[in-house]
Amino acid sequence: MRKAFAETLTKIAIDNSRLAFVTGDLGFQVFDDFVKKCGPRYINAGVAEAQMIYTAAGMALEGWQTIAYSIASFATARPFEQIRFCVDYPKLPVVLVGAGRGYTYATSGVSHHAADDIALMSALPNMTVVIPGDPGEIEQLLPQLVALKAPGYFTVGRFGEPRFEAEEPATLGKARRIRSGSKIAVISTGEIINEVLAAADVLRKESITPHIYQMHTVKPLDTHALDNLSGEVRAFLIVDEHLPNGGLWSAIASWSVLSGQRARLIRLGPPDRYALGNMQRDDLREKLEYDRTAIINKCREIWKTL
Repeated sequence: MRKAFAETLTKIAIDNSRLAFVTGDLGFQVFDDFVKKCGPRYINAGVAEAQMIYTAAGMALEGWQTIAYSIASFATARPFEQIRFCVDYPKLPVVLVGAGRGYTYATSGVSHHAADDIALMSALPNMTVVIPGDPGEIEQLLPQLVALKAPGYFTVGRFGEPRFEAEEPATLGKARRIRSGSKIAVISTGEIINEVLAAADVLRKESITPHIYQMHTVKPLDTHALDNLSGEVRAFLIVDEHLPNGGLWSAIASWSVLSGQRARLIRLGPPDRYALGNMQRDDLREKLEYDRTAIINKCREIWKTL
């Protein structure tokens, strides 16, 4: 996904001479092509995330569109005050990019975990929050987010995430149908979609065929799609690599209450506590029971009750 991000960023910048990229001292070699083609519009603010946001916001005030990039936990939590007052409040055209959200950096400890980034960014009134799941969604959604010329939060994974096929393209603000099914809608955001699709392949052999949706835009939430789905399915399974509060699960639960739909909602995701133990991400997902095996088992359990 990072390769796709770097390539898409460079393409956008070549077409838009007023777009600049500010990094918090990471991404070396990943952005070499951007540096080669866009020269001084690559700015390294150093290990100083607050200064990175000040720089991006200051340039935006002078007529630039800026993209600010750091590890997701450092891009959101550390400079939150600067994001709120310097970017979101004045509605500046700054896209904040968080690399390795969720537990991508699971072995690096709590300082590098970003299982609260959606909550932080969704709390800001003017922020659009986009969590792509594969390189294709990076390529499709980043240009759309930049075109808004407004505050945005966008995430990228690491390297080597597979591309997946979908029944429709990725459109900002619209839930993306990946596979059609019946009875259950499995909804996810970010790279956890790969666990969902692996589970769906196993379930299909058992004639268990849930709808699969990728909710890449968490804010604004596509409530229209949820309204339509609630008339087709009897349960929603939300798979969310985020703490229970403030993530995709919370957004869909709020929709359910406010809309009066009262759909049956089931969540798979990490619990409301810090993830300790220096585990690999796959091992952590297995331990906390939101990996492909957990998804398979939960879909089987729900299917039997419908």
